[in-house]
Amino acid sequence: MSKIPFGLVLACTLLVACSRATPPAGAGAQAPIAVTTTTLAPGTWVDVIEAVGTSKAREAVTLTAKITETVRKVNFTDGQRVAAGDVLVELTSGQQVAGLAEAQATWRDAERLLKRNEDLVRQGTISRQVFDTAQATHDSTKARVDVLRAQLADRVVTAPFAGVLGLRQVSAGALVTPGTVITTLDDIDVVNIDFALPERHLAAVAAGQAIVAHSDAYPGRAFAGKVVSLDSRVDPVTRAFQVRAEVANADHALRAGMLLNVEVMRPERSVIAVPEIAIVQVGNDSFVFRVDGDGIAHRVHVTLGARRRGEVEVVEGLAAGGRIVVDGTVKLRDGAKVGEAAPAGKA
Repeated sequence: MSKIPFGLVLACTLLVACSRATPPAGAGAQAPIAVTTTTLAPGTWVDVIEAVGTSKAREAVTLTAKITETVRKVNFTDGQRVAAGDVLVELTSGQQVAGLAEAQATWRDAERLLKRNEDLVRQGTISRQVFDTAQATHDSTKARVDVLRAQLADRVVTAPFAGVLGLRQVSAGALVTPGTVITTLDDIDVVNIDFALPERHLAAVAAGQAIVAHSDAYPGRAFAGKVVSLDSRVDPVTRAFQVRAEVANADHALRAGMLLNVEVMRPERSVIAVPEIAIVQVGNDSFVFRVDGDGIAHRVHVTLGARRRGEVEVVEGLAAGGRIVVDGTVKLRDGAKVGEAAPAGKA
């Protein structure tokens, strides 16, 4: 049997002893992982129902001619604001004016004759038949006056309500016929917005609810209003119902026919909401890291609800007063020790 050299045995013994005496690198307590956390508190949440709508003037009409006649005078300019009853266009009416003057003179004469006959018939000087004839003549001339006044009214186009006129479509001297478009008139101090919603929202929308509308023509501007009415029917083809809202439009920024993105605001409710970056998504499951008092992070399954910009509602899994990790979740595992990261710009 061969003998092992004493020097080799001594060297091995010293090597083992040194390896046992020197602890491995990193074998001490692990340093906490720096994360950003937040404490949960109930907050208000407003659910939003989104739709696309079309703006309409509160009152709108296309003004047209009623008769065939030439335009004598145009009393408005494009885009002018007018009051109810303002005369916009006058048509040629010389013949009717003269005829009305003649008819009024005949009517006044018939009225005087009727009054004389009233006295005479009471005195028994004339027969009742003569008085009835005078009465019929009086009524006939009065009717003629009314006819000529109506004909004159048809030769004057007036504003039926206050509003803003559109583009002028006729000029002085032009021949117009019934249906010829003269201009448009819109009352846009208040604008209606009509939009459709799926029938599943029927119980969630009612008159008086607040809405906010946005237009691509005015980036960053919100037009606040309210729901004023719901259609009495649901379309059997689309299974949608029509909603009408109104928006104040004092500066006339909105015009009829514009496309608007509408948000219907549901009543406020109290919820627990967390930043979206705090959510860890694993397949169809959602998790957050809850931090206990000892600084240990635990992965907790949560059920999510509605979302809005940068936030998501937590329906189940968390309670007010709890502390969760917001930033730094990618570095964590269940049971990891965490510590609050220093604010930006500080060591």
